[in-house]
Amino acid sequence: MTTDEDTTASTVTVSYRPATERVRQELQTPSYRGYLRKTRGGRVAVGDEWSEFVSCGCGTTEDVELRVERVDGGSAIGTETAFEFVSRTGPRT
Repeated sequence: MTTDEDTTASTVTVSYRPATERVRQELQTPSYRGYLRKTRGGRVAVGDEWSEFVSCGCGTTEDVELRVERVDGGSAIGTETAFEFVSRTGPRT
């Protein structure tokens, strides 16, 4: 959660890999954005990396690597923070 020293970021830009259409679609859903606000709420910084997964339907999931590329307007993810997602290519690390 945010502290008195943290201000809520207006937008956090997150890159993702693998850069598939299915992953992109799942990241765009309101429920996934809400999930990130709840699980990643609080201080955020460029370079933070998160290992997550997205639903592929029928009880299957796909692992996805997320990395914070930009933080605008504050230093913490809060209930009003918007997310922008950009694809990232290249080998997994």
